[in-house]
Amino acid sequence: MGGWKTKLQVQDLGDEDRLEMQCRRCEKTRYLTKASLLERDAGHYYLDHIEKNARCRVFGCKGKMRMALIRHHKVSAFIGGMA
Repeated sequence: MGGWKTKLQVQDLGDEDRLEMQCRRCEKTRYLTKASLLERDAGHYYLDHIEKNARCRVFGCKGKMRMALIRHHKVSAFIGGMA
C-alpha cells in the first residue's frame, strides 16, 4: 500500500509546491522546494525516500524529519445553490 509519499516523485511536484520538513526531536522547521531538490539531482526520488534520509541541520541534533506538502492552489468558492 502506501500513502501520498510513496506515489509522488520530486519531479511530480508543482513549481509553487513546498515540502515542510520538521524535526521530530527539536521541532525546527525548514522548507524545500522542487527547484532546490532538482539542483541536487533528486528529481527521480519518491518523497518517502527524501523523508527517510532527511536529518536535522541544527548543531548536535541530527533528528529525523517529518514531511508535509504545502500547496498553493487557488481555491474558488462554491457558486450555486439548491433550488
